[in-house]
Parts: sequence; structure tokens; C-alpha cells
Amino acid sequence: MISITRKLEFDAGHRIPNHKGECKNIHGHRYLLEITLEGDLSEYRDKSDDGMVMDFSDIKKIAIKNLVSIWDHSFFSFYKDKQILDFLNSLPNHKTVVLDKIPTVENLALIAYNTLFPFYNKIYNKNLVLKKICIYETPNCWAEYTCN
Repeated sequence: MISITRKLEFDAGHRIPNHKGECKNIHGHRYLLEITLEGDLSEYRDKSDDGMVMDFSDIKKIAIKNLVSIWDHSFFSFYKDKQILDFLNSLPNHKTVVLDKIPTVENLALIAYNTLFPFYNKIYNKNLVLKKICIYETPNCWAEYTCN
């Protein structure tokens, strides 16, 4: 098995409603998403992805369609954060992503993994597995979710 990783970036805002520090305030990040897949090399002669685990452009297309385009330039809100949801709902056509978990980078990594897992495994049938999702909130702070 060989592992490959594709990086994608997106911008989003959030707040951690009960945080003891500055993260309780509305703020944003330039997130970096790393998608790590593990699998066998393709051996389909005369095909575009011959010798690859998966074409990096295909990894990108799946991630953008099913996650990044939804999250990019949005505001993540916990569904119980009534104050922020009332405010966001007052803004016409605001791009809000309502989450069932507090929008910490740890929860975002788990949500991203659970969202993307079926798309990579459903489309490709060559022992391909979504091995890890890593989301950087800042260059110095990130969370990883790894499949066992």
C-alpha cells in the first residue's frame, strides 16, 4: 500500500461559544485541509491513472464538490448557538454551515472525514481507503482524524 496526500485551502469563520479565551469571539481562518488516501497502485495500462493510487485532480474534484465548496467562505455555527444563528439568519443569503458539534478544528476534522469517506470508497474499488484527514486552523494548530 502507498499513501498519497492532497492539500486544499478554504476560508471560513466560526466561534467557540463557551471558550474561556478569545475564540469565543467571531473570527475566521485560512484552513488547510490535507486528505490522505492509502491504496494499491493502478495497473490499468493506457489509462490516465496508471501507476497511481488515485489521480490528484480526482481527489481535488471529489473534495471540492462534497466539502470545500460548501465550507469555503462560510460561517460554521453550532446548532445550539442561538445568538449567532439569529444574527446570521438576519443577513440576506448568508452562507452558514450549521453543525451538530461545536466548530472546533477537532470536530471539523471528524466531520470532514465522515463526509468524504463514502465518496472516495464508493467511486474507486482498488483497496482505496481514506486514511487521514488533517485540518490546519493556523500554521501552528491542527487536528487529525486517522482511520485505524
